[in-house]
Amino acid sequence: MASSELSFAPPLLQVEDLRTYFKTHRGLVKAVDGVSFTIREGETLAVVGESGCGKSMTALSLMQLVPEPAGYIESGRILFEGKDLLDMTWDAMREVRGKEIGMIFQEPMTSLNPVLTIGQQLIEAGTVHGQTPEKARAQALALLERVRMDDPSLTMRRYPHELSGGMRQRVMIAMALMNRPKLLIADEPTTALDVTVQAQILALLAELQRELRMAMLLITHDLGLVAEMADDVVVMYAGEVVECAPTEILFDKPEHPYTRGLFASLPTRGQRGRDLAVLEGAVPDPLNWPVGCRFEARCPERFGDCHPVHPDLAQVAVDQRARCLLHPQAYPSGTQPGTGTGIGREKAGVA
Repeated sequence: MASSELSFAPPLLQVEDLRTYFKTHRGLVKAVDGVSFTIREGETLAVVGESGCGKSMTALSLMQLVPEPAGYIESGRILFEGKDLLDMTWDAMREVRGKEIGMIFQEPMTSLNPVLTIGQQLIEAGTVHGQTPEKARAQALALLERVRMDDPSLTMRRYPHELSGGMRQRVMIAMALMNRPKLLIADEPTTALDVTVQAQILALLAELQRELRMAMLLITHDLGLVAEMADDVVVMYAGEVVECAPTEILFDKPEHPYTRGLFASLPTRGQRGRDLAVLEGAVPDPLNWPVGCRFEARCPERFGDCHPVHPDLAQVAVDQRARCLLHPQAYPSGTQPGTGTGIGREKAGVA
């Protein structure tokens, strides 16, 4: 589906102000802190950011698989085809999970049951959602062939430890597609795979998505993967969205210093023989997020207002939003530029 068509399609998934917290002996960890985004049928939305930014926990929240009892969804809405998943009973959510929404987890070896054969696990994924054992077995064999396993019948009889990492990832894709879901969540689908296998897995996902008209939520830190796969991008930092835009727009002109830092850290031919740019410092402690901008301590473009003022995620261009006070519209209602102390925007090199 073309991007112009996607923009007019009704939302398949609409996440509004999602907040997922964890109670720890040290205090309250706000892992996901006010995240919002929309995905339409056939669209791929990539959520990017460094480790610990909250992107995988966002995916688990959508599936209501947040580790309990410490973790819980504090507030927000997760609208899937107009119905709030957070209002569903546990049994109703089990019907959605694996049937309407499939998920490829980050590490297939920990997601597959080591004491059951691949065939048993695939068939169970179908029968638990109403397929007969015969239909589920036929579907499993067809999908294993579809994901290009050399001998589907032999694979059905094997155990997870008998397969390579790439083969296990293909099995996880087949399992996620057993019930032809409308939305596929792929959490770092090529982690720990060599480059050749990565390319095969990505090509396979793109092909299956087109065939099934399936939406995809792609969780990754790989901007090359984003450029190849995604229609739109959400950039997360310290539990919140700091920028979002269509992929082409974001790559052409990122409007948040963190996004610019991510692009600057990528190797290019022109940088051969020179050190790559790095983002100095570390993500702030999630037990005590800064009052102002959460990226301020690491930001080369920071100025006085960044320390006391927490910016809104504001419209900074057509189809593009950024959470940065370099854009005056990001100042919260009732707050004016000049709130902070120290250097001003002009001294920071900002016009």
